[in-house]
Amino acid sequence: MTSEHGTATAFEEFVELWGRLRSESERPGTVVVVEGERDRRSVRRLGWSGEVALVHRGARLAGIAQALADRARRVIVLTDWDSEGGQLARRLREFLESDAAELDLDYRRRLARVLRGEVVHVEGLYGWARRTAEKLGRSIDDVTDGAELARSPTE
Repeated sequence: MTSEHGTATAFEEFVELWGRLRSESERPGTVVVVEGERDRRSVRRLGWSGEVALVHRGARLAGIAQALADRARRVIVLTDWDSEGGQLARRLREFLESDAAELDLDYRRRLARVLRGEVVHVEGLYGWARRTAEKLGRSIDDVTDGAELARSPTE
């Protein structure tokens, strides 16, 4: 169980990291890749305004990667933090490494560290952020609007 101070720290780190990620959505040619429709809804609810591509189960990953390489300058892979999501991220890296598009797996890794296993699926990000904000007496608008957070009195 995470202490309230640990929760506040994780939330602040998430808000900062998500704000940087959201600013990436404004760069032309940037696409975030998620696994499914519920993941897309979650990142949209958290303010992602750029293109979101889905890795459809059943569709050939090589074809999806080629389509991304053809239209994107930068691909941010944001697959789940479970074994299947890790495998998808590795396979996308293999397909996209030699293409001209810049591939970013760093946000996925950094979010995993910040979330500390509390969220395993991208579709759970919005709910986690909303519940955590409420628990800390803050607003989900801190995430969706990129607002600066005030330091909590315990720090």
